[in-house]
Amino acid sequence: MPFDVASSPSDRSRSARGRANYHAGHAAEEAVARFYEDRGIPICARNWCGSGGEIDLIGRRGDEVIFVEVKFSRSHDLAASHVSPAQVARIFATVDEYLAGEPKGLLTDVRIDLALVDRLGRVELIENAFAG
Repeated sequence: MPFDVASSPSDRSRSARGRANYHAGHAAEEAVARFYEDRGIPICARNWCGSGGEIDLIGRRGDEVIFVEVKFSRSHDLAASHVSPAQVARIFATVDEYLAGEPKGLLTDVRIDLALVDRLGRVELIENAFAG
């Protein structure tokens, strides 16, 4: 006989926590987009998905394409610690995939930034964060 299973309190709190994290991450991306636009760098794409990953924000300044990974946490240091080597590899692969659609392809001027947002909404920008 079929029956409904009520979620346990821990399941509900995880769900609420997941929703809260989603909204906090979205707010962080909005704050970073405003940060760039206030500096004259229009955002032309948000949450661009390639076959292997997603780029949070993509901006343009002249011929340069700026890819931005946004990380949100209680502090900037904690946000930065959430970037794994595997994630960096996915970012590079996704950037390459995006550039395949650009007129200059992989010869396009590119910058990959890391934007850290703390719980107070302060943005710390690390330009060319993943340059060797």
